Amino acid sequence: MTGSAPGAATDPRWGMPSAGDILWCAFPENKALNPGPKHRPALANTVDDADAPRYRVLVAYGTSQRVGELFSGEFAITAAEAAAYKLSGLSFPMKFNLRERVLLPYTHDWFATPSAAPHGLLPRLGTLHPSLLTRFRAAAVAAGLL
Repeated sequence: MTGSAPGAATDPRWGMPSAGDILWCAFPENKALNPGPKHRPALANTVDDADAPRYRVLVAYGTSQRVGELFSGEFAITAAEAAAYKLSGLSFPMKFNLRERVLLPYTHDWFATPSAAPHGLLPRLGTLHPSLLTRFRAAAVAAGLL
């Protein structure tokens, strides 16, 4: 899926996001690709910079619901992995569903600075810890990304 925001430009203060960033995103709740009613963590899978400084980010859906119940294409970040949890910038254990992803313009329509603002005025909560790459890869294979 691809979201669009005609004429919207990336906030120049944000710079380019990176794959592995956990972003504060108004993930769409339906196929109409309208920003969702609330922001939530989303995992950046890839970043399209073909039209830089207008970026598009392929993000995966994040939820704090039923984190202990993982399905194919999902992986979790929990407080049990202290270093990974801290680097993620998450406030709650979270699972990311790599089967539920969408390509969105990196604009204020879709992304916002989280209230805690751990990285200043950036819509970034944190990043994926290297210790989680094996789980991420397994979920990516199951979701058909690799």
